[in-house]
Amino acid sequence: MTRFGIPRLRWTIIALFVGAMVINYLARAVLGVAAPVILTEQHISSEQYGWITGAFQVGVMFQPLAGYLLDGMGLRLGFALFAMAWSAITMAHVFASGWLGFAALRGALGVAEGSAQPAGQKLVAEWFPARERGVAGGIYNIGASFGAVFAPPLVAWAVMTQSWRLAFLVAGALGLAWSLVWLFFYDSPARHRRIRPEERAHIAAGQEVRLAAEGRASIPALLRRRDLWGIALPRLLADPVWGMLSFWMPLYLARQRGFDLTQIALFAWLPFLAADLGCLFGPAIAAFLQRRGVSLIDARRSAFTLGAVMMTGMAFVGAVESPYAAVALLCLGGFAHQTLSVTVITMASDLFRRNEVATAAGMAGFAGNLGVLVFSLLLGGLVDQVGYTPFFILLGLLDLIGAALLWTLVRKPR
Repeated sequence: MTRFGIPRLRWTIIALFVGAMVINYLARAVLGVAAPVILTEQHISSEQYGWITGAFQVGVMFQPLAGYLLDGMGLRLGFALFAMAWSAITMAHVFASGWLGFAALRGALGVAEGSAQPAGQKLVAEWFPARERGVAGGIYNIGASFGAVFAPPLVAWAVMTQSWRLAFLVAGALGLAWSLVWLFFYDSPARHRRIRPEERAHIAAGQEVRLAAEGRASIPALLRRRDLWGIALPRLLADPVWGMLSFWMPLYLARQRGFDLTQIALFAWLPFLAADLGCLFGPAIAAFLQRRGVSLIDARRSAFTLGAVMMTGMAFVGAVESPYAAVALLCLGGFAHQTLSVTVITMASDLFRRNEVATAAGMAGFAGNLGVLVFSLLLGGLVDQVGYTPFFILLGLLDLIGAALLWTLVRKPR
């Protein structure tokens, strides 16, 4: 084992998982980028598009079930099956017709893709000591942003080459190929054939004894935990920003700022590039504070609060006259969101046992996607009457409430 072991295997594992996140978010972002074309071709209204995006969020709200299955089946087989499912559903979008057809496919896609965040938190909890979990969580969440970065040029290329349907075929095929690589290479630290004994010892030494696995996760017991509500409610308030960027921003740029598909391809990826930087900034702030004697939980809460303060810039997107200033503020929103989002997502691995971390992350993800669902339905139903500006103001303020809840409800471990 030592002779053929891979040095620092845990970082190779997280790099492999980044690939899954890129493909996962690429598959879900294609519709948002192609929406100006699809809505015109399929005669779909803004309200009906709200129901389409809402169907996806209803599907993703099954994250607690996905997390429970991953805790029971293990990551190797369980996550491979989920990835194969979302890839096949993505490819099936080529047959979609009418808003009901799209809504049905988006609901199914949400169920399968909702496995990604619980899987990521379970992987980070199993493969990384406590002091490395923030960085590892930030790295794998970069994949979410990069998936959205790649979607605009992919859709523009597909439309110019053939049609928007080609983009869904490419995204689905990439997912199927990745699933085979995952099945071939991945295993847990205790079973992996390429892990060196010293790395296995390093991982074990950095794990908190209080978070050791004990039996199966109990959802009723988790629901009684203040810590769960302490990370779930801030996600309920924070995640609508990601829904706005992923599903509504291309439509906003096209209909309110006059962008054509080429301009969308040139500019719509920039907020997600900024979000990539936020994925690293949040863990860096937490690590900086820890080195100065701040406890892990307080450092995470402080990083979230900083992100919430920066998010207030989102309130001015609809007020500025320059479309490029609006894009700059959307970039600030992407950066701020991932600064705080990665922080609160990672806290699941700081607060819950190894046998329940994916379930807890899934339950917090349920809350986050419920927030996106409500926001998307409200936006779809009201945008033609009131415009986008009130929704941007709301997004700029919600995370301040989330920060207050995080400080109030989450307790530092004894």
